[in-house]
Amino acid sequence: MKKILTLITITTILFSACKKDNNTPEFDEKNLATLSVEFDNIVGGRTLALDNTAVPYTNAAGEKFTISNIQYFISNIKVTTTAGKEYTVAQDSSYFLIKGADRATRFAKVKVPEGDYSQITFVLGVDSLRSTMSVDKRTGVLDPAAGGGHGGGGMYWGWNSGYIFFKLEGNSEVITDNQQGDPTGKKQFKYHIGGFGGYSAPTINNIKTISVDLNAAGIARVRKDRQSNIHLFVDLMKFFNGTTTFSIKEHPNVMFSEYSTSLSKNFKDLFSHDHTEN
Repeated sequence: MKKILTLITITTILFSACKKDNNTPEFDEKNLATLSVEFDNIVGGRTLALDNTAVPYTNAAGEKFTISNIQYFISNIKVTTTAGKEYTVAQDSSYFLIKGADRATRFAKVKVPEGDYSQITFVLGVDSLRSTMSVDKRTGVLDPAAGGGHGGGGMYWGWNSGYIFFKLEGNSEVITDNQQGDPTGKKQFKYHIGGFGGYSAPTINNIKTISVDLNAAGIARVRKDRQSNIHLFVDLMKFFNGTTTFSIKEHPNVMFSEYSTSLSKNFKDLFSHDHTEN
């Protein structure tokens, strides 16, 4: 009888311990520190220089081009610890617009628990949930009127009620002056890629989730007494020469069309981890 009571006691203790562990949160939400993610735009092995007509870039098709505008949304940031635990940044604090013309915007700063992180995951684009929320919940960089709207160089299609996830504009002499190319004669190319899947019926979906492994070039050791910065290169040449290699002359303007889904496949090729500063 004594042995049976002892066994019951041990079982109760073990059960209580397991139950306590299951109810223990994996992260301490009150112990958050700053993590910075740097999106450093480059083209091939060169630093991005807007409107650099003196030394233009050359894609895999042999076409020379310059870049006049690059903007893209980064959102829904998650980090994974070296132990494999995933932490999702508070969504309201996880939307950023990176602008090539404004280097101050290249830093996305978020709050995460102190810890060591070996992977970062984010969305290039704006998720469908946020895209369909009322306008009063879409403020800051998500304000549809920000930047003057689509007509003023902003990142929102008023006529299509949706965000432009990735906007790349520039010039190339290979572009014809007809309707297929650029009838204005300015030889401009425009790639405005968006589409979250549709409100009430399925449409184009160019939302892409990107995961970057940090192990090789340095994990992020996030602590309150210092700031960790994950330095990512964003190689815009990979937009032309990635999974889908295409010609500027053949496709000088791509917006809300089926072909945009081919170009959005290149998003995952843009990002590489250069180093981490701890």
